[in-house]
Amino acid sequence: MTSEDLAAQGISADLAVHYVRSGWLKRLMRGVFCRPNETLALYPSLVLLQHKFEGLHVGGKSALDWYGVRQYVSQKPVLQLYGWDAARLPAWFTQRFPAEYHRKRMFDERPEALLHVAPFEKQSGAPHVSAPERALLELLSDIGVRQPLQEARELTEGAYNLRADVLRELLQHCGSVKTVRLCLQLGRELSLPWVKKLDPVTLPTGSKRDWVSKSADGLLVLKP
Repeated sequence: MTSEDLAAQGISADLAVHYVRSGWLKRLMRGVFCRPNETLALYPSLVLLQHKFEGLHVGGKSALDWYGVRQYVSQKPVLQLYGWDAARLPAWFTQRFPAEYHRKRMFDERPEALLHVAPFEKQSGAPHVSAPERALLELLSDIGVRQPLQEARELTEGAYNLRADVLRELLQHCGSVKTVRLCLQLGRELSLPWVKKLDPVTLPTGSKRDWVSKSADGLLVLKP
């Protein structure tokens, strides 16, 4: 609960302080409270953070995992969260839910109207999550930064049911040439059905030169 939530129930800031001192409420951080000895749930905790972080949503590898696209079941998965501005997740959240936050502005969009980001499975009160198509592009954008290429390749291989029309729209609004080229290149190498429905001529693949980057995986060369 936030201070605003309490105020909506007629609990003033002074009364909230009294409740905290009396042990009837526990303060997690300034303006955020929970009931004593309450086990926090992930969904409402994420929804609360969405009000604090502009454009916050579950994305990349985590979103793919939520949709059942995964390489293996990790013993301690780290939740991948993306948002519009640079920020740091509060300790009360990361202590309960191991997570990483990344500022990401890949697409031509507005933070209040992100492309293909919506409540998970359209459930009321569910946190915002990238559609599988957007999640794949977020994953590919992290290659060479924090995402190993081989793992991304294996996850891409499992994403054979992506919607070509949604992927096309996202790619057309994508400002990362690396991501666009990686998507097309891996799609062709893995013979995924959606890549045949994408015309590279209509996508922002950049100049006619090779895109080259050096990372821990070695030299990454992407053809136009």
